[in-house]
Amino acid sequence: MTCPSVPAASRLAKIGITIFERGWLSSNNVLVKGAESTALVDSGYCTHSGQTVALVKDALQTRSLDMLLNTHLHSDHCGGNTALQAAFPRLTTWIPPGHATAVASWDPVTLTHEPTGQTCPPFKFQDLLVPGETIHLGDFGWEVHAAKGHDPHSVILFEPTSRTLISADALWENGFGVVFPELEGLDAFEEVADTLSLIEALNPNTVIPGHGAVFENVEGALRRARSRLNQFVQSPEKHQRYALKVLIKFKLLEWQSVSFEDLLAWYVSTPYIGSIEKRTVPSSPGDLRRTLNSLLAELATSNALRVEGNRIIDI
Repeated sequence: MTCPSVPAASRLAKIGITIFERGWLSSNNVLVKGAESTALVDSGYCTHSGQTVALVKDALQTRSLDMLLNTHLHSDHCGGNTALQAAFPRLTTWIPPGHATAVASWDPVTLTHEPTGQTCPPFKFQDLLVPGETIHLGDFGWEVHAAKGHDPHSVILFEPTSRTLISADALWENGFGVVFPELEGLDAFEEVADTLSLIEALNPNTVIPGHGAVFENVEGALRRARSRLNQFVQSPEKHQRYALKVLIKFKLLEWQSVSFEDLLAWYVSTPYIGSIEKRTVPSSPGDLRRTLNSLLAELATSNALRVEGNRIIDI
């Protein structure tokens, strides 16, 4: 777990925040402790749920977890919900309103868990994170802001006294999350730009991203994010290829090691990948094999994986 810089750590301590910086398979978890209540923002991926519960229990000691909030409902941000709800039976879970019906009826297709080839155990919720409202986490009020782009229903949370932003996948230190609506044929790059402008207007001192370390150079992060967005706008195929590599890497993080043939079988059967392939290259089995090979070569060159004979191994 990486520690924030001294100024950031001091500001976060004043508002009761402990951060569990996770690997890229799980989102970061943000624990907020107040005099009367405790809350956790985002719960990571399901394969790490036991570790998530252990981290929270260790940090809380004799206290219970009162609230669980999900910035959005991608599997790496809500996959630990079920385990946390079992560990803390009186916990109340808050989600953004956009997919509330899909959660209530548990529709993993609408929630994009099945189409992306990922897993998320069903969970229940009790309340909604409505954009424009303020919610009390610990001893402070946090503004809920809509953050469309990466996910059409995502929210970010801003504490104005310390100017702390929980940015989820709307802004990382070096970019932002895959713009999933674009993969579904919807125009969402402009929504990414709008969300970046919102973050700039909020003018945070400290940003707690959904993945990666806490950072304070928000101006630099916004500049890099806008540069990346411009590349995607100018060349949408770059975004599509980036998305394919992200989906492969995510699955490899889960599996750790897999044969090429098993990875290919997953690749050709995953709906999101199929929809991207149909818009970029012919989708015959031979073409899909060649595309996967080229993507793996790029991931290996960037040290995201290594190939040993017929096995693909995560790094």
